[in-house]
Amino acid sequence: MLIIDACAVCKRVPTGEGELTLLDKVDLKLSPSEALAIVGPSGSGKSTLLGVLAGLDSATEGTVSLLGQPLHELDEDGRAAVRAGAVGFVFQSFQLLPGLSALENVMLPLELANLPDAKSRARHQLVEVGLESRLNHLPAQLSGGEQQRVAVARAFVATPKVLFADEPTGNLDRATGDKIVDLMFRLRAEHNTALVLVTHDQTLAGRCDRVLSMQDGKLT
Repeated sequence: MLIIDACAVCKRVPTGEGELTLLDKVDLKLSPSEALAIVGPSGSGKSTLLGVLAGLDSATEGTVSLLGQPLHELDEDGRAAVRAGAVGFVFQSFQLLPGLSALENVMLPLELANLPDAKSRARHQLVEVGLESRLNHLPAQLSGGEQQRVAVARAFVATPKVLFADEPTGNLDRATGDKIVDLMFRLRAEHNTALVLVTHDQTLAGRCDRVLSMQDGKLT
């Protein structure tokens, strides 16, 4: 079974000057355990495509199946149910909940998916990313690199089948970003997780099995 099977996906949004096409008849397939990079300039549609493939947004036309489930036939709750426990995310802006500790942030996807042993599994994953001394720190008490480590731990704690990463090193300096990338690819290999990576960094993209380029909403 393909992890992702997208066919003729279009995304259009209304503007004051008429309709704007963000995605134009995109076809994409992702196999289990495959790492795919999507590169292209800002505004080319990379993040929009990632959102549609992950079911965070819906396409205007076309079909998207994620883990064998037709996202185009599901409402928001249905798409969330497909993602629960099976899909991980790492964003440029970390997306940690500010009122929760590092441990609580990593526990969250396990609790939302009603998976057992949330606290012990989250603690183990934070130890795996080198944050055993930061378990009870709030995001504001952590450096940018530490916050992204928490985000990586949260992404992998439920052993997802696929990870979506949107410019995961965009807010980090080069040295810290390299460490986060090494960590992400190590955990991906350990968990046998498929990856969809959006990046403008050609070196980072080169670590993936396949690279697709995006321009004006089209994949090449």
